[in-house]
Amino acid sequence: MTQSMVAKHSMWPRKKDIIFNLSERAQKAERAIGKDNVINGTIGALMDDEGKLITMETVYNEYKSLENKDISAYAALEGQPDYLEAVKKICFKEYLPEGYVKAVASPGGSGAIKLATWNYTNEGDELLTSDWFWSPYVSITEEIGRKVATYKLFDENNNFNFKSFKEEFLRISSKQERIFTILNTPAHNPTGYSVSDDEWDKILDLSKEVAQDKNKKIILFVDIAYIDFAKDDNGSRKFFSKFSNLPENVLVIVGFSMSKGFTAYGMRMGAAICITASENVAEEFYYACVHSCRANWSNCNRGAMSLLSNIVKDQQKLKTYTEEKNMHKEMLNKRADIFVKEAKKVGLPILPYIDGFFISIPCDNPMEVSEELTKDNVYAVPLKMGIRFAICAVSEEKCKIAPSIIKNALEYVESQKSLNI
Repeated sequence: MTQSMVAKHSMWPRKKDIIFNLSERAQKAERAIGKDNVINGTIGALMDDEGKLITMETVYNEYKSLENKDISAYAALEGQPDYLEAVKKICFKEYLPEGYVKAVASPGGSGAIKLATWNYTNEGDELLTSDWFWSPYVSITEEIGRKVATYKLFDENNNFNFKSFKEEFLRISSKQERIFTILNTPAHNPTGYSVSDDEWDKILDLSKEVAQDKNKKIILFVDIAYIDFAKDDNGSRKFFSKFSNLPENVLVIVGFSMSKGFTAYGMRMGAAICITASENVAEEFYYACVHSCRANWSNCNRGAMSLLSNIVKDQQKLKTYTEEKNMHKEMLNKRADIFVKEAKKVGLPILPYIDGFFISIPCDNPMEVSEELTKDNVYAVPLKMGIRFAICAVSEEKCKIAPSIIKNALEYVESQKSLNI
């Protein structure tokens, strides 16, 4: 019998991450036949037209200007005080909700998800998110003995499926004390959808209705990883004000990340921000999360905290940063516009795109379609119900030709399947 040493709860399938595996294949193809001949739609980071990672000058100039001690010293477990204030300012802008708002630093948005799921769910609980979702939600939650349940994100008319959301929300509330929901908006990964203000009203009305039972605890985790690449910086934040003065047993936790908005992917810096009408709930959040910080990663990246704090508190630096970010955002918008336009032109079905790094194409055989695309040197990530194309990493020129190639691959795979029936 083969020797095994790992604990039973740490036995996971021995398989490579499909995104990184496809990305490696795309890079290998680029070396073999040249970048101009490859469309790499796997990378969830902002790339220029030559396929190089975009790094904002304002961010990295500030980082390089820091004194050594501002990079190397230990940070407070909860995060540096000036960083936590800067996070609230850059996150909410003019839409800071009324109530008690408290932040705790985390290693990226992933760390914020871990803090929230660990401290606000019980072992065996189901957590709710949409059926199109970022796959690490499962990895993060299943490692701590939780499960992910899903509602259908879109109805038959490709509108937000509130009916499905409500059914799943009420199903979970009928059997659990805690109803923990992850809403990845605006600029949803992987579809590019954003929950509208009217849809937020329905979600919050439902939460308040269930909250009439004081034994229930409703936690809305809002993953805003891509908010800084929503087209309207201020308009995309209006929904935050809706979190003012909610019932005390409805808690909102916002997952903030520096990865996208500050092109600081590898710095692993973010925060979990709670919004509550109860001072006690806010204090409870703070001490629970700080304990988890100490138990998991101790403290976070001091240098990343310093650079964000310095930029946010200096009006000129913040203005320059915003102008640079908007320049890159305009590039992203042009890529999205041309992809959506060409998809419509060639008859490629795509999910409703509003903002963000990705566009998703629904299909029945995503693994086969993804593999078929590689024959044309196009690389896109297969998901459970379709494929994800990273417009953030693909030039406008390539975004124009990709929909036709994807449509052909879809049709070919479908024809082969029908022949095998």
